[in-house]
Amino acid sequence: MARQIFVNLPVKSLARSMKFWGAIGFRFDKRFADENAVCLVLGKNLYSMLLVEKFFKSFNTRGICNTKKGLEAITALQMGSKSEVIRLTKKALLAGAKEARKPYDYGWMYGTSFYDPDGHNWEFFFMDMKGFMKAQKK
Repeated sequence: MARQIFVNLPVKSLARSMKFWGAIGFRFDKRFADENAVCLVLGKNLYSMLLVEKFFKSFNTRGICNTKKGLEAITALQMGSKSEVIRLTKKALLAGAKEARKPYDYGWMYGTSFYDPDGHNWEFFFMDMKGFMKAQKK
């Protein structure tokens, strides 16, 4: 499986964000959209998950940066397997990263989250699309 990147960004209004990006010519992957989030397709294997602020807050303990004073995002990188997520997370922690939250496992998706030495939040995850599709049908 090719690696993919998902940059998660907090937004105040999904409708406003979709209107803006749509006007520029970008599309959304409707499979990954609900009242909390939409998936902006930036290019081959490049995406941005636009998350309403309340939902975005549930992924971290630091809150949301005031974008008038600073920037922040959770940069998520899809790996080819759960074992690759575990292996690379261990390497990151050994290299000086700090755990951002405990690993999560939704059955169809497993992931870890850490802060790099500069405090940027990264997430490595593996997602089983067949498992995701089955979960969506329930």
